[in-house]
Amino acid sequence: MLSINYSGNVLEAGTDEAGRGCLAGPVVAAAVILPNNFNHPFLNDSKQLSEKKRQLLRPIIEENAIAFAVAFIDEKKIDKINILQASILAMHKAIGKLKIKPEFIIVDGNKFKTYKDIPHQTIVKGDSKFLSIAAASILAKTYRDEFMEKIDAAYPDYNWKKNKGYPTKEHREGIREFGITKYHRKSFRLLPEQIKLIL
Repeated sequence: MLSINYSGNVLEAGTDEAGRGCLAGPVVAAAVILPNNFNHPFLNDSKQLSEKKRQLLRPIIEENAIAFAVAFIDEKKIDKINILQASILAMHKAIGKLKIKPEFIIVDGNKFKTYKDIPHQTIVKGDSKFLSIAAASILAKTYRDEFMEKIDAAYPDYNWKKNKGYPTKEHREGIREFGITKYHRKSFRLLPEQIKLIL
């Protein structure tokens, strides 16, 4: 059973990101403030759920949340500041877009930078412990998947509608055969045989 609240504060936002390990596309974060009486039998870490369940939960989360927001950081920015900084920036942007300022922030993972003056707590595997982080993980994942499906139409050689930009065998074969697109992260090791030059 996931907990509703970590801090005891009423307005606690959970935040999480999706797409950190991908070779292409943005990193997407969401922030969610849920009411203290919220519960749903399916709600869990997005990675534990089928795509169908995530799609089912998204409107339920959006209708019931006190506030929610989603933010995208594109591949150019990821290449510029690195994926960890881009993930934190995406979470900050999502929190900044909330229509209500949270009193406390709980973050999935172990890395975060203080946002404004709001106290926070990082929680490893937070998306399987707290409802608001699980809800944020579902929003981040579904919005990102939707984006990857949309750009797949223009670049069908990589099968993003299926692999969503993750480093699958067929995605890598697509890169090998057709080269890279504007959506690929140039700072990532896109092919296993790629050797980083030591300058």
